[in-house]
Amino acid sequence: GYEVSSMEKKLDTMPTDELKAELKRLKDNLSDLEEIHSFTVEKTSVHIGAEKAKDLQSEFDEECRKYNKRIAEIGEALKERGRL
Repeated sequence: GYEVSSMEKKLDTMPTDELKAELKRLKDNLSDLEEIHSFTVEKTSVHIGAEKAKDLQSEFDEECRKYNKRIAEIGEALKERGRL
């Protein structure tokens, strides 16, 4: 999963370059997560059964939702700073 510590950091106190780095890291993590997920689902859904596959999918969706929410928040914070 993701690192709660950096996800919980207050955006307004983070330096801009740190925000940009965090944004890149989150996008990379999300991309990795998606790759691993599609690989796992393709390879295992036959073996693990529909119920387990559904659980994996909802876990994955939740994880993606957290990343996307954080990515949006950081994007918003960076946009705000661009206006100042």
